[in-house]
Formats: sequence, structure tokens, C-alpha cells
Amino acid sequence: MGHTFDGLSALALTSLLGSEQSLRSSEPESIPAEGHPYRAKQPHFPARVDQVIMVVCAGALSQMDTFDYKPELLKRDGEPLPGSEQLLSFQGKNGNLVRPLWKFRPSGQCGKMISDLTPHIAELADDLCFIHSLHSKTNTHGPGESVMSTGFTNDGFPSMGAWVSFALGTPNEDLPAFVAIEDPRGIPQAGPNNWSAGFLPAAFQGTPMSTTRPIRFLQRPPSLTDTADGDARNALQFLNRKYAELNPHDTALSARIASYELAARMQLSVPNATAVDSEPAHILRLYGADQSKNKIKQQFARNCILARRLVERGVRFVQLFNGAYASGGSLNWDAHNFIEEQYAGHAEILDQPVAGLLKDLKQRGMLKNTLVVFCTEFGRMPTFQKGTRGRDHNPHGFTCWLAGAGVKTPFSYGATDEFGYRAIENRTTVHDFHATLLHLLGLDHEQLTFYHNGLERRLTDVHGHVIHDLLA
Repeated sequence: MGHTFDGLSALALTSLLGSEQSLRSSEPESIPAEGHPYRAKQPHFPARVDQVIMVVCAGALSQMDTFDYKPELLKRDGEPLPGSEQLLSFQGKNGNLVRPLWKFRPSGQCGKMISDLTPHIAELADDLCFIHSLHSKTNTHGPGESVMSTGFTNDGFPSMGAWVSFALGTPNEDLPAFVAIEDPRGIPQAGPNNWSAGFLPAAFQGTPMSTTRPIRFLQRPPSLTDTADGDARNALQFLNRKYAELNPHDTALSARIASYELAARMQLSVPNATAVDSEPAHILRLYGADQSKNKIKQQFARNCILARRLVERGVRFVQLFNGAYASGGSLNWDAHNFIEEQYAGHAEILDQPVAGLLKDLKQRGMLKNTLVVFCTEFGRMPTFQKGTRGRDHNPHGFTCWLAGAGVKTPFSYGATDEFGYRAIENRTTVHDFHATLLHLLGLDHEQLTFYHNGLERRLTDVHGHVIHDLLA
């Protein structure tokens, strides 16, 4: 039954503030018995974005092999990285500089240099806003994922999706406000911490689901008739209401009521939202979901279609994972030993489905109010690890990109040094990144707080600045 509570019971636990209160919170107040934790709320100021799809590349994608073009690496291939005599990265000593393993070409009308590793995404260069100067506080995968999802290396903090659903709710109360779509190969290393509600009410944690892993225990047992189910529900509702009248401050009960009421509504809404097979053939073909020879690509493509179908139905925040936890890079972008062979396979899974998602959102007019975020936990070294054909972890500089509502396109912001090793121009922290994403949603990252253990907590801790240069 533990999975039941992970999937359903935490979907709609508590309406923290009620519709009349501001987003700034202290301890939870009494909750109406009906429980409306996902009721749409007003942002701090007019939003440029209504919904977010965040594509997360697990395992740390190499910036100099994808989107961060460094001609100097071509010139100095095989030479030592200057100043690296005593350098030890995550797994130890490094060898010499290694040129990008895929050719970079001018892409789009803007001529942005993007590698041949992701040719479908490269076609959309004119629709992308690159941030080349991100850096992180950790070079370890689990904490790195946590930083990108929650702003902190430690467990126990709310994810960005939880903060957003807490702050804004959703226009569709028949579906969760925040959904985490797991990769068909498994869950990421930090697991549910990526979509945790942390110390926020559990209502706001992400609901994990995918086209290969439907929500468990959503449908009632076949042996239970409509009449018996309805009678039991009505009796339970009567008892709960009576108890709530006598104990108006028992938020746990109100939370449980909201949970099961949403679960009942989801029995109708979720099968419709996840009906990817109902999509026309040309849409399946656009994403690569028709390619049965590569089962993982087909399944990831279907997850990308699911992401579009969810935001189409009002889900506020969708976290879409590409890659799963595994050592050695066999299931994600963590290629320490055989980067060329492993990346070719991972890119085949990633490229067309993500490009198809962008094209589909654009042709439906959904990029006018939807932001697509493409990110990873940190970058990789411009060298090969000593004695291997792979790149080690590098938190000092990496690339993410944005597409859709509210951002300049085509646009590139910040830069790493001549080798792609360290961010040197417009250095951007993950806190800055999060502050900017919240700003696009109409949220002031300094005002979006929750009082916990004597502190006013926020996604950006005590840091972060909005990157106004990115805003359209």
C-alpha cells in the first residue's frame, strides 16, 4: 500500500492558504472540508508563462559535444588543459584535451553552432534561448539533480514544481498540478526527491506517471460494483464531514478527504489524458513514437506526447526525465568510459522526440503560454579521464536552454572559457536560473516563501537574481 500513498494519497492533501490569502505563508491554517489545494491562484504580477515542461537529462550532458561550440578545442586537441597539473575531478586524474566528438554546424537562420549529435533540435535553433554559463555547487549526480530540482544538495526541500503548484494551483482540478514523467528506463538517481513537496503540504508533490508506468491503484477492483463503491464513499464522506465539524483544525483529515476526492475524479480524467494511442499517425511520426525498432525511443517519444497532452489539459508543471539511474552511463548521459558510443544511442532516444514536442507545441499555438526548459545537473570535462574514452563530471560550466513563452529567441547568454571548462561571462547560478523561471510564471522568488522550522524558506534560499537579459 505504500505505493498507493506515493501515487494517490499525496495528490491533494491540503489547501494551505485558501483562495483569499497571499502566496506568502506562515503555518497552515484551517482547511475547508472540501479541500481545494489546486484551485488556481493569482501570481504576484502578470505572468509571461502559464505552464512549464522541464526536460531533465539525467547523468550530466556534455556541453562541448552538444551546444557549446569551442573552436579552441579543435586546435588544441591532445594538449594538456592549462593549469591542470594537480587537477582531480570526480573520478580522479584527467588526460589531455579532447575535441568535440561530433561536428558542429551553423543551424537555423541565426547560424547558431550546434553539433550533429542532435540534428532535430538543431533545426529549431531559431526558437531556442541558450544559457552557456550555468555552474553548480556539486559534482555528484544525486545532489546535482537535487540542486536543479530543489535548489539544495540535501533531501527534504520542495522541488520547483511543488513550489509552482503551491503558488499557482491549476485550472484543471481533475488532474494534479504537478506531474513527473519518469524515463522508460527507470527513475533518476535522486528519485522522488526530484518531485518532492519537502516541507510544503504533501498535496503539492509531483505525481509520478508515464506511458509505461501508469498510476497504481487508480481503478477500483473488478469485484467492487458501482453501487457498493458509491455507498461506501457516501458513508465515508458522511463520517468525515461529521468529524470535520467537530475538529475544524484537523488539517490531516481535510487533506485525506481532498486526496480521495481527486483520486475519484482522476479515474475519469487520467485515462483520457494518457490516451496517447488516440493521437493521429502524423503526430506519432513527428515525435518518433511510431519507430518500433527502437523501443526506448518509442516509449520516450510517447512520454513527450503525454507531456503535451497534460499541459493541454491544464497541468501546471511537467517534469520529463530523459535517462535513468545507472553507473557507467548505460542508461543516462554519465559517460565516463565510452562517451562516443553511449551518446550516439542516448541522442537517438532524445533528439527527435524533444524536437517533435517543440514543433507540436508551436503548431498548436501552445508556445505562446508554455515554457520548455531543457536542463541537466552539471557539465563534463573538456578532457578525457586518464586511461578512458569518456569525460568526467564538471560543475564549473554547463549549458541549458529555454524555448517558448517569455524568452528571447534566438539568443545566447553567458559563456564558458575557450575550452568549455569554466563559466566566465555572465556566470549563472542555479538559483538565478530558478529565480528567472519563477519570474516568467509571475512569481517573485523573494516573496514565494514558506515558514518552516523558524525560517522563511524559499526555492532560491537566500540567493538568486532574475536574468532580465533573457526576457522577451
